[in-house]
Amino acid sequence: MALGFDGDGDRCGVVDDEGEEIFADKIGLILARDLAPRYPNARFVVDVKSTGLFITDPVLKAAGASTIYWKTGHSYIKRKTAEIGALAGFEKSGHLFFNPPLGRGYDDGLVAAAAILSMLDRHPGQKLSDLKKSLPVAFTSLTMSAACADERKYAVVDRIVKGYEALGAAGGEIPGRKITDVNTVNGARVTLEDASWVLVRASSNKPEIVVVVESTRSEDDMRALVPITR
Repeated sequence: MALGFDGDGDRCGVVDDEGEEIFADKIGLILARDLAPRYPNARFVVDVKSTGLFITDPVLKAAGASTIYWKTGHSYIKRKTAEIGALAGFEKSGHLFFNPPLGRGYDDGLVAAAAILSMLDRHPGQKLSDLKKSLPVAFTSLTMSAACADERKYAVVDRIVKGYEALGAAGGEIPGRKITDVNTVNGARVTLEDASWVLVRASSNKPEIVVVVESTRSEDDMRALVPITR
């Protein structure tokens, strides 16, 4: 396996022993599964682009852990993690935050690396790829971006948010599944009855609208969830 760091050392990237990259939200979930039984009723913070498995994972449920989905951006996740006294916060771009006794609340790539290595030390019979394969199945898209001028993108997303809220209130379906929640903290993260989800948000630093989807069924279903404007 390999660990890599960005230029200012506040992010940690992970490649497992089979040469596969593991995105930070899944690394966060693997860490949370290790930490939750050791810190019962722990709270975690993740950004809205992160996997929905934090809510449905049986290991986290059994330990009484809870997760808040918050605004994308390392400063938002750091602030929210500190505000609610969460054990850890995981931002999908690679920023990992650990509050005492695991860390001091800020994103430090070396602290994140140490947390990953300590976790592996507690599981001597398993490789990192084994821990990844033990996660429940979810088919998550890459982050997709559609060009949209900065002066227009927030208004466009506002219209999309209202559309999803109206669809959910009317008992609408996407596709063939009822909407169970519309999280509007950062665009619209629309959760369906089978725990699949769709996210549409305005990029905070580019003239783009960001889309991420995750299916609990299949890769084909993941593609079917991608919102298309007709």
